[in-house]
Amino acid sequence: MEYFLQQLINGLTLGSIYGLIAIGYTMVYGIIGMINFAHGDIFMVGSFIALAMLVVLGVTAASSLPIIILAILLVLLIAMVFTSVWGWTVERLAYRPLRGSFRLAPLITAIGMSIVLQNFVQVTQGARVKPLQPIVTDGITLLQGGGPGGGIVVQLSYMQMIIIVTTVALMTGFSLLIAKTPLGRAQRACEQDAKMASLLGVDVDRTISLTFLMGAALAAVAGTMYLLYYGVIDFYIGFLAGVKAFTAAVLGGIGSLPGAMLGGLLIGLIETFWSGYFSVEYKDVAAFSILAIVLIFLPSGLLGRPEVEKV
Repeated sequence: MEYFLQQLINGLTLGSIYGLIAIGYTMVYGIIGMINFAHGDIFMVGSFIALAMLVVLGVTAASSLPIIILAILLVLLIAMVFTSVWGWTVERLAYRPLRGSFRLAPLITAIGMSIVLQNFVQVTQGARVKPLQPIVTDGITLLQGGGPGGGIVVQLSYMQMIIIVTTVALMTGFSLLIAKTPLGRAQRACEQDAKMASLLGVDVDRTISLTFLMGAALAAVAGTMYLLYYGVIDFYIGFLAGVKAFTAAVLGGIGSLPGAMLGGLLIGLIETFWSGYFSVEYKDVAAFSILAIVLIFLPSGLLGRPEVEKV
């Protein structure tokens, strides 16, 4: 039981990171109907920006708690700003000029942007992994199992708490933004019919650019959390994380924000439990197999809406 609870906590933490990245996929697809395959590398860029800022600030686990909290908030803010600029650049270079083209063209361009970002970071930062000493340490012991040596300890680390709370707060904030604000109404209008929204006075180009900015900002938060949690990154982390997040978005229902978060949590839990109870080499196979099974019975995903053909 203790081992199960510990794996559940680990899975929710990993799933929260996947969910933050998946929201960027689902927001872009919901408005322009295209997949931004460079989004995983935007997440990678965000983690490298966060690493650079943490090195500059010189924060360590020995620093006082207020300094660590302020440093993390500052790093998050700076990473979100600079990563959003990258997201805006991808939209302007890879999507806006090709928005009226056949649908395969922006997809190919997005893959090209992904390769460009990977190689740019590899050339500027090097191909070796970049380690970071733990900054947020310790945690809370939730359960102490019996047995020799005290048994299995169920622990919720402070870093896991930060990741889960941050994810819940951002998910709530973005849901309210889309449901209650003029920008959210413009996004929903563009999702339903961009041409009609333009005729009614919605600035479609601005709305799409802001959507890319928001998705990139969330990817920056995910990249920062990934860096602080695992303590090691390289130029290639965006590829696998991007594929997993895209899988999460499809599993939950591409175009649905709650679906993206639910899909991310499910992928994280599947990976973690499979790694804990079965062979870790096949955890990716398990995640994609579950996706295939779900899509056979629910082609629109768990929370997705069936597409209505406009005639």
